[in-house]
Amino acid sequence: MNAPDRAAIRLTQFSHGGGCGCKVAPAALARILEKATHGFVPPALLVGTDTADDAAVYQINASQAIVATTDFFTPIVDDAFHFGAIAATNALSDVYAMGATPLFALAIVGMPVDKLPVEIIRRILDGGQSICAKAGIPVAGGHTIDALEPIYGLAAVGVVDPLNLKRNAGALPGDALILAKPLGVGVYSAALKKSRLSAEHYETLIDSTTRLNTPGIALGRMADVHALTDVTGFGLLGHLLGMCRTSRVGASIEFDRLPLHPGTLELARDGFVTGASARNWQSYGEEVELHPAIDDARRALLTDPQTSGGLLAAVAPDAVRSVLEVFCADGFANARVVGECIAGPPRVSVR
Repeated sequence: MNAPDRAAIRLTQFSHGGGCGCKVAPAALARILEKATHGFVPPALLVGTDTADDAAVYQINASQAIVATTDFFTPIVDDAFHFGAIAATNALSDVYAMGATPLFALAIVGMPVDKLPVEIIRRILDGGQSICAKAGIPVAGGHTIDALEPIYGLAAVGVVDPLNLKRNAGALPGDALILAKPLGVGVYSAALKKSRLSAEHYETLIDSTTRLNTPGIALGRMADVHALTDVTGFGLLGHLLGMCRTSRVGASIEFDRLPLHPGTLELARDGFVTGASARNWQSYGEEVELHPAIDDARRALLTDPQTSGGLLAAVAPDAVRSVLEVFCADGFANARVVGECIAGPPRVSVR
């Protein structure tokens, strides 16, 4: 067998759906899990599967709980190092979304070893290692298999004081909703796969998806942050609805207040949207009320799968300035209030 032409290899050519866009659609996932048995649930398991939260949490003593999560996916970009870095950032985000501090990670690696040169696989792992180094944690092991598609991610373990634990539940009517990263990663990835993403927008994509959601640690210590999650594969609407269901509140957001990555609205109008965006809408669209001014392109951004997306926080009105200052101090200048929680059934209105 001839060696692969390294210059001709595009990692995304192996992907049926890159990044968090390859997640199982919310409706399909619900059907898969609806009759799953939960088995033994010890009192120390503070967060399990019941609320579809970002990570599992197990209390080990009065002041410490272990936070554990796993996340992995197929390539969203062609550069091997960037793919690894994005996947690692995305996996660690679930630890930060619980208000926790990462401790270490294990690599999850599936590669078509007969199609990818060893040095490309090595670069993927190097990209993940670089992000773990930024987070101040080791990659302490992992597992590899021969797979049809390149798959990379992490099992991440963190620690949190149970008093500082944040969940996707707990939002209250009147809370402000703060989103920390702009939307549009899925739109960018769709344009990239068709070689229509500019170099400038590619740099924006990499900067956003490799920015660790470290403000989650500080937000965990703030009592006025009532609920916290990160926006990933189910899009803003999907993850906000998850918060609404577990908190038993509704929500209202204003599209014009949403931070968007440059050019994404125009790209969406030109048809650069992912199949996951449509699947997301089919899964939960009945729970969303859209103002007539929300056209198809805007709706696509609301359901756009965000690989390594931003934190979404429900915050008491008096604490909004303090929370925005936490984000700004950590390099999240685009963080802004995008709406509020309201009394009522778990639905979202967009105007």
